[in-house]
Amino acid sequence: MTIKEIQEEIIEEFSMFENWEERYQYMIDLGKSLPLIEDQYKTEDHLIKGCQSRVWVHSEMKEDKVVFTADSDAIITKGIIAILIRVFSNQNPKDILEADTKFIDEIGLKEHLSPTRANGLVSMIKQLKMYALAYQTQMN
Repeated sequence: MTIKEIQEEIIEEFSMFENWEERYQYMIDLGKSLPLIEDQYKTEDHLIKGCQSRVWVHSEMKEDKVVFTADSDAIITKGIIAILIRVFSNQNPKDILEADTKFIDEIGLKEHLSPTRANGLVSMIKQLKMYALAYQTQMN
């Protein structure tokens, strides 16, 4: 699936819920299905700077695709990173770099987060794109 198709699928899923309480519960459930990072990567080097919670992200290249794993010590944050990994994992670096993240506004996520969590969300996206940029540079 393309990044755009995955984003549209997420928008559709979120539209099924009537209120934000249900959406938060869905995000918590998504967090439980997160491809977990191996303990060896739960280090300062893999922490995302700018997040209120602790969020670790690891990436590697597999057959020209970036594969992400992550974990967080906060359940909502774990759900947020799970959504982002669902969108960006198993995609090529160029597509990750060119992808927009308007779907976040379309599901209303940013406006329903505290300012510190919203900043963390931006930091997570930036970090995932930085990994993609590093791989893109290595490929050229």
